[in-house]
Formats: sequence, structure tokens, C-alpha cells
Amino acid sequence: MVAGCVSEDGNYTSEGLQDSNPDSSVNDAGDSQGEVNGTAEKESSYEASGYCYHVVDGDTIDVEGVGRIRLVGVNTPERGEPGYREATDFVKSMCLGRTVQLDIDDAKRNDKYGRVLAVVYVDGVNLNRELLRRGYAEVMYIPPSEFNPYGWTS
Repeated sequence: MVAGCVSEDGNYTSEGLQDSNPDSSVNDAGDSQGEVNGTAEKESSYEASGYCYHVVDGDTIDVEGVGRIRLVGVNTPERGEPGYREATDFVKSMCLGRTVQLDIDDAKRNDKYGRVLAVVYVDGVNLNRELLRRGYAEVMYIPPSEFNPYGWTS
């Protein structure tokens, strides 16, 4: 499990962001649009797709024709932190050298570093959700966002 990202009072220690459970108006990108075989999604939610040619770390990938993608709603350990290698290796095993589909966050398309914020799908599987379910990531909700990552943990 990822540790050290959130203090006991719910504040993100790395960036001072408040961790607040989003309201029900956001999309949980997996539960409300209908699941098929567990975590699979309908293709209609995909806004872009491309070949993943580089995995930066557990929550950032490079996609041909789209650019650098930050997996929205999740946070994985940084280089040198426990769990970094496991999270990064998992994302490599899922994405590297494969075509991925993206559901780009309509509420906030890019983060402060210019990365595209998106839910990443591989063969219909919500990668963001899988990182949480497998313990490689923690929820990181930063409003505004179209997605409710808290729904991915149940």
C-alpha cells in the first residue's frame, strides 16, 4: 500500500492539497457508465487513444499522438519511495508497447505541468482503478474533476 501521501488530517503532505470526498455529481468512470466483466468500460467514453511508448512512473505515461498523460485520481510513490518499482512495473506490464484508450477529464484537461489528465483503459480495463484495487496507488482527488476516484476503491 502507498504510504506517506496523506497526513492524518487528510491534507496532502507533498502539495498541501485538501483531500475532500467529491460530491455525487462527478463521474466515477466505471460504475455509472456500465461495467462489462468487472472493470471494463464501454468504448463510447474514450476520447482519444494511442500507442504507449514510455512509462514515466506509476501514474504517468507517454502516448503517441496525445502526449504525456497523468492518470487522474490516483497517486503512486515517487522514485526512491517504497512501492515505486512495483507500481511502475505494473503500469509497464499493462501499457508499454500497447494501444491505450483515454477518457480525458472534461472538468480540467491539463495539470499544472501541462500533462493531460485522463482515465487510462487497456483492453477495456480501467488502469487507474486497478492501481487502487491492487494497492499500488492512493486516491488523489483534486477538484475540479469529472471523475470520482473514491468510487474505484469499492
